[in-house]
Amino acid sequence: MQYRQLGNTGIKVSEIGMGCEGFAGDGLRNVKRFLDLAEEKGVNYFDLYTPDPAVRKSIGEALKGRREKFVIQSHICSVWKDGQYKRSRDIGEVKEGFEQMMSLLDTDYIDVGMIHYVDSMEDWETVVNGPVLSYAKELKEAGRIRHIGLSSHNPKVAKEAVESGYIEVLMFSVNPCYDLQPASEDVEDLWKDENYAAPLVNMDPERQKLYETCQRLGVGITVMKAFGGGDLLDEKMSPAGKALTANQCLHYALTRPAVATVLSGARTKEQLQADIAYEEASDEEKDYAPAFASFPNISWKGHCMYCSHCAPCPKKIDVASVTKFLNLARAQKEVPETVREHYQVLEHHGGECIQCGACEMRCPFGVSIIENMKAAAEVFGK
Repeated sequence: MQYRQLGNTGIKVSEIGMGCEGFAGDGLRNVKRFLDLAEEKGVNYFDLYTPDPAVRKSIGEALKGRREKFVIQSHICSVWKDGQYKRSRDIGEVKEGFEQMMSLLDTDYIDVGMIHYVDSMEDWETVVNGPVLSYAKELKEAGRIRHIGLSSHNPKVAKEAVESGYIEVLMFSVNPCYDLQPASEDVEDLWKDENYAAPLVNMDPERQKLYETCQRLGVGITVMKAFGGGDLLDEKMSPAGKALTANQCLHYALTRPAVATVLSGARTKEQLQADIAYEEASDEEKDYAPAFASFPNISWKGHCMYCSHCAPCPKKIDVASVTKFLNLARAQKEVPETVREHYQVLEHHGGECIQCGACEMRCPFGVSIIENMKAAAEVFGK
């Protein structure tokens, strides 16, 4: 298992994590099965958005004697009311739900306390100016949560939250089809067929800005919906008009800026094993670029996907990394010191490009790589 830094939190997390969709399966027996497999394979991160008391209690029991082996991302504003899930901003319900969660999990701290499901600017204003954020800060001050997170499907809202300085971890929906969709306060828009009816070209700029902002500010992204609820794995269901493999979806998410872990939404132990097997997959099995280049409904022409098909460079320039840092600088219209430092430690820089064009001949997306290398030399001075 490979591990990544979760933004600036200081926590190292497995790049394959677990969602909680499958925990309730087989009469809750999946909880122990999943955690046993996770421990065996080195998966140390899981999300717990569900407030279902039975699931939380089963997790608490399964964690006994091994709490320190897992990093828990659990949701502060996801509560159980009248026998069902509810997203709440009522501070009384939120506090009651948190205390119940801690009791059922039988733990005295949560690693990442997620402010749950903020998809509108109005809701973010309610959170940031009301008692919810204040409560999250109190919990962090008391050590009951180690870091404050937020989950969202809306890139504009998520970017606003990240730029506030309060949010240390962002849970966000990342996959190649959702990344084409503009910001919306209705999460249903992400998978509506009509939104994919017209030809689509390149990533929505708000989403690119979000990922780059998280990278610049050291906010780690934990990915949900990497498979689009399974649609991307089925040619008949995929908005792209062609199926991807699980390895391709996982690799796409893991190559976006700031992404630390992808949360597998597995519903069976076998599905979880298949997602964990990404770690042993070949480069060819992970490679999403040929599939993307052949999509009938979508084009990424001229857009760097950080797929590294441009390699090898005869001057050994890591073209994908140079381009990523160039895009981070362009997004800010200045060069943040952290970006400059990361660029400088690269073994080779854009200014070393000899303009042979080998990279451009290999790029599936027609990116003007030579121009990017010239721009990087101008921006960073090398």
